[in-house]
Amino acid sequence: MAATGACFVTGGCWSVFRRDMKSATGGLRTNPISVSTRPSTMSSEQALAPRVEEKEGIEKTISKCLEDMEVSEVERRSLQDYFQQSKDLSRSDGGPPRWFSPLECGTRLENSPLLLFLPGIDGVGLGLSMHHHRLGQIFDIWCLHIPVMDRTPFTELVKLVERTVRSENYHSPNKPIYLVGESLGGCLALAVAARNPDIDLALILANPATSFGKSPLQPLIPLFDVMPDQLNLGVPYVLSLMTGDPLRMVMTTAEKGLSLQQTVGEISESLGALSAYLSVLSDILPQETFLWRLKMLSSASAYANSRLHAVKAEILILSSGKDHFLSSQEEAERLCLMLPKCKIRKFADSGHFLFLEDGIDLVTIIKGVSFYRRAKYHDYVSDYIPLVPSEVRQATEEYRWLNIATSPVMLSTKEDGKIVRGLAGIPSEGPVLFVGYHMLLGLELTPLVLQFLAERNILLRGIAHPMMFKRLRSGILPELSTFDTFRVFGAVPVSGSYFYKLMSSKSHILLYPGGMREALHRKGEEYKLFWPESSEFIRMAARFGAKIVPFGVVGEDDIGQVVIDYDDLMKIPYFRAQIKDLTNQSVTLRTESSGDVANQDVHLPGILPKIPGRFYYFFGKPIETEGRKHELRDKEKAHELYLHAKSEVESCIAYLKEKRKGDPYRNLFPRLFYQATHGFTTEVPTFDL
Repeated sequence: MAATGACFVTGGCWSVFRRDMKSATGGLRTNPISVSTRPSTMSSEQALAPRVEEKEGIEKTISKCLEDMEVSEVERRSLQDYFQQSKDLSRSDGGPPRWFSPLECGTRLENSPLLLFLPGIDGVGLGLSMHHHRLGQIFDIWCLHIPVMDRTPFTELVKLVERTVRSENYHSPNKPIYLVGESLGGCLALAVAARNPDIDLALILANPATSFGKSPLQPLIPLFDVMPDQLNLGVPYVLSLMTGDPLRMVMTTAEKGLSLQQTVGEISESLGALSAYLSVLSDILPQETFLWRLKMLSSASAYANSRLHAVKAEILILSSGKDHFLSSQEEAERLCLMLPKCKIRKFADSGHFLFLEDGIDLVTIIKGVSFYRRAKYHDYVSDYIPLVPSEVRQATEEYRWLNIATSPVMLSTKEDGKIVRGLAGIPSEGPVLFVGYHMLLGLELTPLVLQFLAERNILLRGIAHPMMFKRLRSGILPELSTFDTFRVFGAVPVSGSYFYKLMSSKSHILLYPGGMREALHRKGEEYKLFWPESSEFIRMAARFGAKIVPFGVVGEDDIGQVVIDYDDLMKIPYFRAQIKDLTNQSVTLRTESSGDVANQDVHLPGILPKIPGRFYYFFGKPIETEGRKHELRDKEKAHELYLHAKSEVESCIAYLKEKRKGDPYRNLFPRLFYQATHGFTTEVPTFDL
C-alpha cells in the first residue's frame, strides 16, 4: 500500500484515496484528521532535552526538560474522539467488511511491518484510535471495519483476513505481520494464525473472547432475542464497558495536576459526555446488530478454542483485571499454558476496552515486552524505538519514592582533572563506555539513568543479564514484567554482538563487569569488585576509539544489610535445590572463569531494610582509547588498561566513602526537613568538593 494513501478491500477489489480526500468508494466515509509532524526520533546519546541548571532536584529537572523539548509529542486522542470518529464512519455505512488505513498515522520507519487491527464487538475498527499516531511511526496500519448492518459469518471474516495475510506475506515474505485483536478480534487473530502456521505472525490479543462461554451475557442471549428493539439494554452495557470504572476516571483526571476548578470542570464534562455517547452507540450497535455480534462471539470462541493446538505464532496477551464482560485474566493464564510462544501483561485496574483507556500506551507495552521486530527475530539495537516524554514521566513517577529516599549526589571529572558537581564531565559524543560497581540489587540504576536523561540528554544503554529478557519457570523471582521499564529504556542482553552494535551506533553504554556477583554479594562484601580476568571490553572499546569512564557508587550500606546470603541458603536443602533449578534455567555466563567471578547462581538474598541514607555517584576522568587500536590488540597492554580502569573504580568508591562523612544531609530526616522548608523539588546540598 502506498504511504500516501489508504486502502480498502471490498470483495477482493482495492480502492485507494489520497489523504486530502474526505471519502472513498465502497460506501465508507472517512474524515481526514490533521497530521502533525512526526516527533523527531532520538539517538541513544540525544534522548530528551537540553541540559538544565544543576541546582534543582531530578523531578523538577526532568519536568523542565520535558516542557522545553522541541520534540512535538502529538496530543493523545480521547474516548470522545473515538465516538466522534465512529459517528462519522457509520453515517453513510454499508457494504461488506473492508480495510482502512487511519489518516493520522503519518510517516513511518523504513521497512515497517504490517499491522492488521481486528475490532471487538463494536466492529467499527477504531479501537486503536488513541494509539494511531505512535503506532503509525513503526507500523503500516490497516484496520478492519465491519459495517453496522453487515451479517458476514465469522468463518467468512477469517477467510477475508487470511486472504490479506497471505497476499501481504507473498509480497514481503521476510517481514512479520502483526495481528492486533481485541475481544472478538482476538478470536479472529487466533483462527487465522491456526490456519497459517507457516507465516510469520505476531499476535497481540487484548482480552480475547475465547472465554465467552463464561461471560455473564452468554445465558442472556435468548432474552435479547425476544426483547423489543426499543429496549436496547446492550447499549448502556457496552458503554459501561468502554467508560470503565468511574472512580478510576476521576483519579486519572486528578493525576493530571490541574487546578481544582479545572479538575472539577473536566470531570463534569466527561460525565456529561456519556449521554452523547449513548446516542452514538445506538447507531453503532442497534439491538439486532448487538444480538448478531453476541451470537458471533459464541461461534468465534468455539472456533478459536478448537484450533489452539495449531497456533505457532508469537503471542502477547493483554488481560484486564476489571473486565466485567469476560474472565480475561483467568483466560490469559489458560491460553498461555496452551500456546508455546505466549507472554502475558496484566492490567489490574483496567476494563474490557483496554485500548480506549487513558494511561494505556500500546507502543510502550510493545517496547517493554521487546515485541517489535522488522525481521524474523527481534534485534535489541536496530529494533529499538526511541523514548518519548510520556515514557520518561511514567518512569520518573514510578521510581519517585527511590529518588526521594536516596536524594542522589552525582560528581564527574572534567578532562583537566577537575571534579565538579553534576555530569558536566561526561563526554557528549559516543561511543562512551561506563564501567563501574553494581550495588546491592542494582538499586543505583534508575536514579543514574534518569539523571543522565534530565541533565545531559543522554540515554544509557545498559548491558543486562539475560534473565531480564527470558521467562523462567519458577515463580520465586520477580515477574518478567518487572523489568519492562528497563527494556523501554534500551537495555540489551549481554552478548558480544549487541556490544559491537551499540559501539557501532556510537551509544553511551553502561557495563557492570562484576554483574550479578556484585549485585547479589555476600555478607561483608559491600563495595568489593568481582571483575573477571578477561579484558575483552577494553579491546572492543579500542576498536571503536571509545572513551571509557570508570565510576563508583556508594550508599547501599545505608539502605539495607544482607542478613541471609548465598552461603546461608546453600546450607538449607530446600533452598539449595531451588537455587540449582533456577540456575539451570538461566543462561550460563562466564564459562571461562572460576571461583568468585564464575557464573553466579541465581538466588535472592535476605535483606534487612534500614532508614534510607543517600546515594553518591562519582565518574572518574575518561580514559581515551582513540588511536590505541593496534597497541591494545596486545593482550598484556589491554590487561594493563583493564587493571587501570578497575583501580579507578575502586578509587572512586574510596573517595565517596570518605567524602560522604562530611555530608550533613547524608541521613533521611535532615534531607526531609530541608525539602520541607525549601520545596520538595529542590536539590539537597551535600559535602564541599
